[in-house]
This record gives sequence, structure tokens and C-alpha cells, in this order.
Amino acid sequence: MNDRMSLDPDIAALLEMVQLGTESGARVPFPQLTAIQARADFDASSPLLDVDPPALAFERQLSLPTRDGEAIAARLYAPREPDAQDPTPVLLYMHGGGFVVGSLDSHQPLCRGLAADSGAAVLSIGYRLAPEHKFPTAFEDAVDALAWIGREGEAAGLDAGRVAVGGDSAGGTLAAALAIAAKADPSLPQPVLQVLAYPGLSARQTSDSYNRYGSGFLLERDTVDWFFRQYLRDDSDRDDWRFAPLAAHDLSGLAPALFVLAEYDPLVDEGRDYAARLRAAGVAVDLQIYPGMIHEFLRMGNVVANALQAQAAIGRALANAFSASSARAWTDTRIEGMS
Repeated sequence: MNDRMSLDPDIAALLEMVQLGTESGARVPFPQLTAIQARADFDASSPLLDVDPPALAFERQLSLPTRDGEAIAARLYAPREPDAQDPTPVLLYMHGGGFVVGSLDSHQPLCRGLAADSGAAVLSIGYRLAPEHKFPTAFEDAVDALAWIGREGEAAGLDAGRVAVGGDSAGGTLAAALAIAAKADPSLPQPVLQVLAYPGLSARQTSDSYNRYGSGFLLERDTVDWFFRQYLRDDSDRDDWRFAPLAAHDLSGLAPALFVLAEYDPLVDEGRDYAARLRAAGVAVDLQIYPGMIHEFLRMGNVVANALQAQAAIGRALANAFSASSARAWTDTRIEGMS
């Protein structure tokens, strides 16, 4: 029996509601749906959990070119209209959803909040999803979006010298991989911060936390397996650092990393392990593990106060990283009371 004693009470109530919905048939797990059905379900349920802030002073729909001649949709959020004469720093954001679900719509509240809390612009990208687009398309779309900031950012009022990369869940995986790719390619804008919210980082899901929390804590191992069956071309892709950043051999010289992890998340050990690897490589790490929280909690502002508190903490970290003076004063911290 999993220990749920320190689960946040509102989170525990949410999990009970999810379980009852599954048992009654009102909620159909993703592995029993097609990808298209799962996407519709994910987008429909998102507004029930999250608080959508008012529209910002500047919001624009964009289309970004990719290396294969296609284009991906993107949204640019900013508290004020970006100005080429006074360019604004920008967070390149990749949404979560297991590389199969998730959208610009599902993560609009979070991206609006991050722009408001940081005072910076947020460029949210609609990278292409599996199974229509297998690995490594999502990663390549993220690289191409970062390259677009380098090429076109100035004209769009964005400061390519003050860029952060970030994402939640699978988007956090993409952000971590993107930080590695940027270090290896000096032609890309070099991130000043990587924001990794409960990312997947390991080639194989064998950690203690995965075994403890892989059932009954929202993110189910069956769902993760289903996501990866859609996304990966074959099992050898698992050992590619673009899918599993923990498989990268050299993590030195990467951008400082902010980890936002949840205590009751199957992926929390992967986050801890990657934070330890980064620290060992000399990378500055801010490891924040939120007690009583589960995977996806950042987008649960209607359920728990911790969601908006964590969002505000990310906003502060971004503002600090974008400030040249405070970027040098980065400190290695951890939420008190968590190991």
C-alpha cells in the first residue's frame, strides 16, 4: 500500500474523484483512446483544473518554420508589446503531454502566468505530436524554434541574448535536451536558465519513485508506456539523450537549472538524479520539491495554492536569470523540509 499520509488533502480528493470516474466509466484512460481522442480529452479537462489569468497586453499567434519545410504554430505572450529598440527577454516554452497530447490551448494559462510573473515574454510552441510525428521530430521542432529566436527574435522585439528554455513533463524533457543541444551548437542562442518542471529524463522507468507512485497518483505507468509506444520509433531510441537527457555523457557547461518537482510523482527520482548529475558537472542547480504534490500540479491552480506559488517562484527565477547582476549571484537552494 502506497503511503499517502502527507498527500495534500485537495490533491487526495482529486485523486479519489479520478479513481471514481475511472471505475464508473465516466473517465476513459488514455491507453483505451486514440491519440486524437486523448488530445480532445486532455484539452477539455485542462480548464477544469487551471486558473486562466486575464489576457496579457500583448498576445500573438505565430508560425515558425521547421527544417523539413513545414511550420509549427506558436504563441507569444508578453506583459507589454515587444520593441526592437528595447528587446524583452524570452522563455521558450514546450508544453507537456507525453509527446502525444497537450497544446497551445491546454498550457495557455500557465504561459500567461509565467509571462506576468517574470515580466518577460513567453514563446509557447506547438511542436508536432506523435504518433503522426515520431521521435526526434518534437526535439527538432524545439531546436528550430530556438534557432528562430536567434534569427528573427530581434525583429520581433525579443532579446536573443537573454533566452531561457523550459517546459513541464515531456516539455521539460525537451527543455533539458535543448539545453544540451545549445551548448553543442554556438550558433544557437545560449540559454541563461533551463526550467524543468517534473521532466522525464531516464531511458527506462525503473526508479524507486516510479515503482511507488506509478499507480494511483494521476500519472499511471500504463499511460507512460502508451505515450512512449506512440513516440519512439523503436527501443533503441530510449538510449538517445534527446529522449533521455540522463543518457548524455557530458553535462558540463550547461545553463543553470531550476527543477520544480512533486513529492508524489513517479518521475521525481529522475529529476533528483539529473539534478545530482548537473551539480557533479559544475552546473548551478535550484532543486525545489513540493511536498504533497503530484505530477501536473503546476496546472492545478483551481485545486491547490501550490500551483500558483510554484508558478510565481519560476517567474522570480526567470527575472533573476534575465538580470545580469543577479544571474551571477545564482544560489543553490531547496525547499525546506524536503530531502
